[in-house]
Amino acid sequence: MKTIALLVTHGFYPSRPDRLEVEYSAQQLAVLVPALARYDIAVEPVFWQDDDVVWSKYAAIVPLMAWNYPQEVDLFLRRLEEMERAGSPVFNRPEILRTNMDKSYLAALAAKGAPIPPTIAVSSCTDSAIANSFDQFDVDEIIIKPNIGAGAWRQARLKRGQPIPHADSLPPHGALIQPFLRSVTQEGELSLLYFNATFSHAVMKRPKDGDYRTQGQHGACEQNIIAPDQARDAAHLVLQLASKEPLTYARVDLVRGPSGDWLLMELELIEPWLYLFHDGHSGQHGAALFAAAINAHLG
Repeated sequence: MKTIALLVTHGFYPSRPDRLEVEYSAQQLAVLVPALARYDIAVEPVFWQDDDVVWSKYAAIVPLMAWNYPQEVDLFLRRLEEMERAGSPVFNRPEILRTNMDKSYLAALAAKGAPIPPTIAVSSCTDSAIANSFDQFDVDEIIIKPNIGAGAWRQARLKRGQPIPHADSLPPHGALIQPFLRSVTQEGELSLLYFNATFSHAVMKRPKDGDYRTQGQHGACEQNIIAPDQARDAAHLVLQLASKEPLTYARVDLVRGPSGDWLLMELELIEPWLYLFHDGHSGQHGAALFAAAINAHLG
């Protein structure tokens, strides 16, 4: 039996006693472990922050639950180098992970023809850069996102004329500024899950009343949905432009633009939550496709 290292995060595995949300890591592993066992693949959760991990003993390394890497970017990059030196395959490949860490990949995808919202990249969140973006977009509301971040960490929604948030609430370094899209609060964000380029399932994530964040830990509700054909087409195009080879796993997050087209918010290739229990089959369908993808890439 082959053993793969599934990277997990201190503070999330196991959950701290004071966490209010469900045990995400245990829930996801509960369906992934038996699905992988059908291919004689065992799963060993490994804390990626820990020193002296012997990476070479694993048949593969999967960073699926390295959820706090945005707060420890330099350490995460060092770990990727260690894994490469050890010769153990990483899924998705390290060069893909390095590119996907920084959301400036959106501009590269847009240059190839991917549909993304209008976006301004700034090296730092100065008051002038933020204030000028309203006029550049000709809008009255914007969203400010860190280049490297997850879970709406240090993200800000701002209306024209409002005081600019304190620096501690804004991205610490580079950032992307975009017009705020009303469809996020009116309809939600659509996530499409793919394993080895095979579509698995789709989830609509709707923020709670008065919020815009689409993550469950912020009170958003999630519902299995039949993905519209146009959304599937947009996701398929994004995946084709992102990699010449099938990605082991990918989550494509889309929102509807002002003209009704589907726009890419994020392409999650490092540690996406897979929404397995929203696959319409109690997680069994998505887990089976994930396991088949890992087995195929191992082979």
